[in-house]
Amino acid sequence: MNPNLLIKLGAIAALIILLMIPIIMIDGMIEERQELRDGVLEDIARSSSHSQKITGPLLVVPYRKTVREWKTHDKTGERYLEENEVSGRVYFLPERLAVGGEIGTELRARGIYQARLFHSNSRLSGHFEVPANFGVTEDLGDFRFGEPFVSVGISDIRGIKNNLVLEQGERKLAFQPGSADQLLGAGVHAPLPMAVADTHQAQRLDFAFDLLLQGTGELSIAPVGRETQVDLSADWPHPSFIGEYLPSEREITAKGFSARWQTSFFATNMEEALNDCANAGDCNAFLGRQFGVSFIDPVDQYLKSDRALKYALLFIALTFAGFFLFEVLKRLSVHPVQYGLVGLSLAMFYLLLLSLAEHMAFAQAYSLAASACVLLIGFYVSHVLHSWLRGAGFTAALAGLYAMLYALLSAEDYALLMGSLLVFGLLAAVMVLTRKLDWYGIAKPTTTLA
Repeated sequence: MNPNLLIKLGAIAALIILLMIPIIMIDGMIEERQELRDGVLEDIARSSSHSQKITGPLLVVPYRKTVREWKTHDKTGERYLEENEVSGRVYFLPERLAVGGEIGTELRARGIYQARLFHSNSRLSGHFEVPANFGVTEDLGDFRFGEPFVSVGISDIRGIKNNLVLEQGERKLAFQPGSADQLLGAGVHAPLPMAVADTHQAQRLDFAFDLLLQGTGELSIAPVGRETQVDLSADWPHPSFIGEYLPSEREITAKGFSARWQTSFFATNMEEALNDCANAGDCNAFLGRQFGVSFIDPVDQYLKSDRALKYALLFIALTFAGFFLFEVLKRLSVHPVQYGLVGLSLAMFYLLLLSLAEHMAFAQAYSLAASACVLLIGFYVSHVLHSWLRGAGFTAALAGLYAMLYALLSAEDYALLMGSLLVFGLLAAVMVLTRKLDWYGIAKPTTTLA
């Protein structure tokens, strides 16, 4: 084989490796811009309110209990009765919890970055089934119960936009700041005066309250009821349902979505999870069981730019392969510098895509960046190959590659299949074009092009 051919192949391989340097630098720039965007969104959330999680309501009954224990005196050996007082709390989950809410969204901008806030107008209602003497059946005389209260955990209380009032039968009780219970963390609570006589018999406690809540990113709800039903509707047409339970019913249109969740104690096992949390301090199961919706924009220009960049090596290799085929089939000579300039143009596409996508829709940014690079390379290649016809064919092939890349980015589920078919088709085309080529007989090109 002609030694010049081997040198040319080695030079092309070296150029591909060198072109990975700007590609890696652009990849680092994507990560930096993404971190900057995330930092700005975090600042917006910090100045307004973060993602919101509603846990509760729970009925909490504090108590003090007298504990008696016989002990033996160390010196005299006499036995004596020691009395101590311990404190604790009894927790009751709602027998039924219903949540209905309408959600509106708005954009908050800072510079070129935008964060999507949501405003939830919800009503929570249901009832507790409280057993006689709060479920205490032994040593009742040793217990002294405090004033019960209804506690609701709200992850970021800055997002509460209304005066919360608990409707308990005919009574209206004002909520107070703080959940008053470390299990729920941040939130609100409402003292629930109960007559002592009422505690000696089982009773039903109804509750309802309205909650106007602002947040950023996600709204999630813990299914604390023995039966929990949540109905949410919003003007956001791209919901991402999160958590351990998907909606049993949902409808998504261009104007928004509506969804319904319905769970039971059999599916959530929240009572056992709450007992583990209160008695053993293991609250992962209780606090981790939730469902909800995310309002994050699914079109992440940085993620798509990064995905496009992963095909950079394939793009450069295929473009150089096209140049090389012109050399061997048309007996032309393309200088390594010309290979390098075309390769840099391909790399510039990703930088243009990143910068344009920060100011416009990704599809529009991709179209502009790809068109600019295709036209530039097509103009240059037409002069390199001394033929507008050859340049037009090369340009059309390159435009087809960019179209295929966009299809790969858009079809996430079929990206591997489409990519495999693309590579196989290109390999088949090369094999067909070079099927009669005598590789051993390739001599020094007879035409030299500057």
